[in-house]
Amino acid sequence: MNKMVTFVSEVKAEIKKITWPTKDELIGTTIIVCIIVLVFALILGFMDAMFSALLKRLVG
Repeated sequence: MNKMVTFVSEVKAEIKKITWPTKDELIGTTIIVCIIVLVFALILGFMDAMFSALLKRLVG
């Protein structure tokens, strides 16, 4: 039981050390992540379409 109390108190101390992002930083990084996901989705969709077309030509 003593180990658990020590663990919880150490976790609380570590949480106080965290520097949380500001609202502007959070919005900015969220927009960047959305743009990157969109770009990769477009690239993968294009590659899928090309491979599908190639496979249709080879098979049929």
